[in-house]
Amino acid sequence: MESLVTILIVEDQEIMRIGLGLIIDQMLGVKVVGAVADGQSAVEEALHLKPHVVLMDVALPVLDGIEATRRIKAESPTTRIIILSVYDTDAVLFAALSAGADGYCLKELSKDQLEIAIKSVAGGAAWLDPKVANRVLSSVPKSTAAPVPDIIQVIHPESPLSQREADVLRLVIDGASNQEIADKLGLSIETIKTHMRHIMEKLAVADRTQAAVKAMRLGLV
Repeated sequence: MESLVTILIVEDQEIMRIGLGLIIDQMLGVKVVGAVADGQSAVEEALHLKPHVVLMDVALPVLDGIEATRRIKAESPTTRIIILSVYDTDAVLFAALSAGADGYCLKELSKDQLEIAIKSVAGGAAWLDPKVANRVLSSVPKSTAAPVPDIIQVIHPESPLSQREADVLRLVIDGASNQEIADKLGLSIETIKTHMRHIMEKLAVADRTQAAVKAMRLGLV
């Protein structure tokens, strides 16, 4: 029997916090283990409860969601964090991903989309709301001479992605787990893990989410 995916909800609006709890508790294999209303409590409860996934709002009292994400990731890198926000601007998106968020959802998403995002991120995949992903793709520099935001390091010219690595990364961007990527490409999961390691080394990033975002910003996929 698969273990439950445990969730910590971080949302300052009481109605939203309660509503999210009710929605998530209806999902198979997912359970809410805590709910807090500010960023400092989010850090404390995440480290205490050790949930699989933290659903994190951005605009929070005491400590904002971006800084709370950064602090949680610094102390517990394996805790998966999904930003759930009304903001779809590049500034907030990239700040969140730079802080270590593993997913970014807009609050207008459906229950089914939220469930997919939670289970994808819990399974090790990155997940970007399609509307956010489209905005990111549309802002990819069209020329190598175009400026790249400071938050994204420029890929070393001597270490481009191979065609297979690009194929793997496209599936990561689509939200696929390592096993799903292996199945779609007809490769072993160990081979996919090796490709992911090489991708992160070449892009000088620490995780799948950062690799996906950086590749999109640089027009590599």
